[in-house]
Amino acid sequence: MCGIVAYIGKRQAYPILIKGLQRLEYRGYDSAGVALLNGAMHVYKKKGKVQELINFAKTQDCEGTLGMGHTRWATHGKPDDINAHPHTSGDGRLTLIHNGIIENYATLKTALMRLGHTFTSQTDTEVLVHLIEELQRREHLPIEEAVRVALTKVVGAYAIVVMDKTEPNKLVAARKASPLVLGIGQDEFFFASDASPIVEYTKKVVYLEDEQIAVAHRNGAYELRNIFKNQIEEPFVQQLNLTIEALEKGGYDSFMLKEIHEQPKTIGDCMRGRLNAEEGWIKLGGLEEYEQRIGNAQRFIIAACGTSWHAGLVAEYLFEELARIPVEVEYASELRYRNPIITDKDVVIAISQSGETADTLAALELAKSQGALIYGIVNVVGSSIARLTHAGSYIHAGPEIGVASTKAFTGQVTLLTMMALSLGYKRGKISKTQYHKLLTEMENLPSKMEQVLKVNEQVKYIASEIKDAPNALYLGRGYNFPVALEGALKLKEISYIHAEGYPAAEMKHGPIALIDENMPVVVICNNKSAYEKIVSNIQEVKARKGIVIAVVTEGDTIIKELADYIIEIPDTEEPFAPLLSVIPLQLLSYHIAVMRNCNVDQPRNLAKSVTVE
Repeated sequence: MCGIVAYIGKRQAYPILIKGLQRLEYRGYDSAGVALLNGAMHVYKKKGKVQELINFAKTQDCEGTLGMGHTRWATHGKPDDINAHPHTSGDGRLTLIHNGIIENYATLKTALMRLGHTFTSQTDTEVLVHLIEELQRREHLPIEEAVRVALTKVVGAYAIVVMDKTEPNKLVAARKASPLVLGIGQDEFFFASDASPIVEYTKKVVYLEDEQIAVAHRNGAYELRNIFKNQIEEPFVQQLNLTIEALEKGGYDSFMLKEIHEQPKTIGDCMRGRLNAEEGWIKLGGLEEYEQRIGNAQRFIIAACGTSWHAGLVAEYLFEELARIPVEVEYASELRYRNPIITDKDVVIAISQSGETADTLAALELAKSQGALIYGIVNVVGSSIARLTHAGSYIHAGPEIGVASTKAFTGQVTLLTMMALSLGYKRGKISKTQYHKLLTEMENLPSKMEQVLKVNEQVKYIASEIKDAPNALYLGRGYNFPVALEGALKLKEISYIHAEGYPAAEMKHGPIALIDENMPVVVICNNKSAYEKIVSNIQEVKARKGIVIAVVTEGDTIIKELADYIIEIPDTEEPFAPLLSVIPLQLLSYHIAVMRNCNVDQPRNLAKSVTVE
């Protein structure tokens, strides 16, 4: 959730840290801070956005070729200057930044206070830096060994970087259950929560493994050790496939708007080399590797959170209709605590944009321990879920900076659709004629998405009409029920309007009581199989004076007469309906949020990657 960046080398650290924090601000923006070592240790931190830190630091000494920076999403302690990172030891020798949660911090804090330590913040992080200090003082350990021993006493999740002003030629980092990447330059090193702060300086990276500690030396050497075994481990150096351009707004007003408009390209990238309608094949490397076991599975269990959970709900319809495989879709945050019945005949599919979602990781470890095959669908190469799973596929959506997920959702649904089609055909549940028809239509989806994006100005007008509504209801049937949930979530996330998504038929079982002349009701109507039922649902809303915004197939005349506003989208096969119907809902949320002066890329209280429970 928090963002970490650190540097050791020959360059001035401060500009690298600030630029890195700006790129990581989507991970947390309650406060930000830097520490720079140049003889003395200088720590500057401010509540609020990174810009507040920049403004403060203008009059400060920012020299130094060793430093660290942090942007915080608050867990322990309110957002303020004191609780902001970096945190220092009582003797001022050590400085530490941290992403994660130290679960036994209260016990450690009590023990340290008995030894004479005093604390200035409410954070669990300050306890960790004092613990390292105590080990250094008592056992006279070098910094990397003090950090390693301290972490053997810690329960929880962490990605940390530590500096010691008496050892200015070292930077020490470690991780467990929170992401951390080491960038390897020419006689210089970078640490960061993800690759975005590193990409313009080096393409060579090492993704730290769980329970690994890294020491980077100013002379160009580095080493990795296992925290508990204290053994040197061989690094796996990878090449980054990431460009600076992908991390910029590219002329758009926000990352979210850019990412909405990128979707025709990103789902094309997701399908490229994997689907060929003319030759009649789908090839997914991870699927082919375990094809027999996946195809013969008794059931699929899909584990995900947030928007990825909605993609999983779409997949439930896809797998059950096209491949005839039973599916259960689980909130990963609940699965691990429910003592679920999972066997070696199950396939657990994990869906996560970041590949670092803490709840999903924990659920996967549980499922893996019970013998299930684990299949990962993630966006970020080298992420924890990608390394934990038996097999999987990347969605190839590129960096998603906006906190409210858009292109990752359509990328996930595209990948899941290809899986369902491939399995359905190979299991004999789809005829050859139908299979080729569906593949051909899938190849047409990027161009149809381009057509959908042309409704932007119309959606903007509708947004201006309903932007002041305190509540909204989203209705859909079949494949579009998860889209209703996703549309409501987007509106909540970025405009702070309370919204709920429902299966349209469930409206009569409660939500209809809320409908009056002030209630916008967004109805997704591009289903063919349940069209008449949806018309009836709209009539029920209009009978109670609700405001109906209908997403319909081009040429629709019946709903056009009933609805207050309509948004037309191209016709497509029903299993592909969510990929087109979700885009107007993304645009609607975006424009309403902008009109309400909300920060669409960094909505309050949210972080892009939920790496703590």
